[in-house]
Order: sequence, then structure tokens, then C-alpha cells
Amino acid sequence: MVIRPAERKDLPGLLVLYRELHAGDPVVDDATAEAVWARMAAQPDRVVLVADDGERLLGTVDTFVVGNLTRGARPIMYVENVIVGAEHRRRGVGRRLLETAVEMARAKGCYKLQLLSAADPPAPAFYEANGFKAIARGFRLYL
Repeated sequence: MVIRPAERKDLPGLLVLYRELHAGDPVVDDATAEAVWARMAAQPDRVVLVADDGERLLGTVDTFVVGNLTRGARPIMYVENVIVGAEHRRRGVGRRLLETAVEMARAKGCYKLQLLSAADPPAPAFYEANGFKAIARGFRLYL
């Protein structure tokens, strides 16, 4: 298994993983997916990581680094859309994806890596087992 930045050719595999993450979401048509991917790929300091076994994508995490004027002007890495395909869980795929994200955050000089998690098991236990602490209260406003 290789952890690497996603490329345009990975889009179909990413969409499969994202459907598993949010099964009730509307299916994204190819033209929309291509347009959104192009915008994502053009964003500086945004990297979608994939776990690739040479045949298929096993999992993914979406990372982006944003500037910050606190903490000595050190940036923050945000992580979203963490998913490992159901048949590949509990094999270290998610751990390797998160380790790579942490290495990237350190290399960028980030003072923290932040993510929100679903409150239902097993997500919080997974993040805690990988060194994350539930130290804040998250809020969302869905539009």
C-alpha cells in the first residue's frame, strides 16, 4: 500500500469512497465531479491523500493548510472526508493516512492539525488511538 497525493485519474475511486462515507448524498455527475476536482486541485496547500494498493483506492483524507495570525503566525491543517473502505478497515490504512497528514502538517510548520469527527463509535476511538484528543466542542451549521 502506498499513501500518495490523489491525481485526476483517482476521481472515480474517490467518488466510490465518498459514496460510502455519505451513502445518502445525491450522486455527483461526471461533469460536476470534474469541475469540482479542478477547483480543488488548483487550491494551494490542499492535498487529497489516497491509500492505493495498486488495484484500487483503499481510503482517503482531504487536507488543507490555512494561514493564521495567532500562534506566531503558524498555519493550521484541517482534515476532512476521512474514509477507509469497509472491507479494508482495521488493517492500518487509516492510521497510515493520518500519519502522512501529520508529517505534512509538521513539514508546513503547522501548530495543529484539526478535524471534526462523527460522535458515534468507532470514529472517536479511532482518532484517540491515533493521538488526537477531544479537547474542543465542535459546532456546525448545515446549509
